[in-house]
Amino acid sequence: MTVDLFAGIPVSDYQHALAWYERLLGSPPVFFPNDTEAVWELAEHRYLYVEDLPEKAGHAMVTVFVEDLDERLDGIAVRGIDPASRETYENGVRKVTFRDADGNEIGFGGGPAEADGS
Repeated sequence: MTVDLFAGIPVSDYQHALAWYERLLGSPPVFFPNDTEAVWELAEHRYLYVEDLPEKAGHAMVTVFVEDLDERLDGIAVRGIDPASRETYENGVRKVTFRDADGNEIGFGGGPAEADGS
């Protein structure tokens, strides 16, 4: 059974959000269903989209768990976006949260940091 996931993020300024999410995610959208939505495929059958919905903007909370958290965070930093917060849970799992201009929260989570062997 295939399950497709579409996680939506309402925004108040579509053009500004489009540019910001391209920087956050490191690529342009994979498709545009219409003039007010942009969709990124994060993994097979797993999509994140922004939609011009000013009346709902600022209330999204999305977390994406990735294997390459440190590499992903390095790429985001190079593209000029700083995290709003960083957390490490008792089990070592980490979460780094970014906020767009509307206050929507997009988190990236990953397993414990690798020991550097020193």
